[in-house]
Amino acid sequence: MYKKLEHLGAVFYTDNWEAFANVLPKHSHVIGKAHTISIEQDNSNTRHHIGRFTRKTKVVSRSVEMVELSMRLWVHVNKPEEFAKYQIIFKSAIRI
Repeated sequence: MYKKLEHLGAVFYTDNWEAFANVLPKHSHVIGKAHTISIEQDNSNTRHHIGRFTRKTKVVSRSVEMVELSMRLWVHVNKPEEFAKYQIIFKSAIRI
């Protein structure tokens, strides 16, 4: 996987798992929870709010297009500034 991403010149934030240290170069590998907590929290929130990505559920779609659209929608509405736009539209539609 690293071979596919190394051209990006990205910095990888991981926990102290030996497998990461064996693969990732030291100059682009940062070990510690300080940088991974927000990533894990976002992943957790995404799994919680999008039922199709949980196991043993009836809402799993086999359509790649629907999965991609669901992820795009989640990312878009998860940003407070973007969600505020939809809130205004919704409130005006139901006249709150």
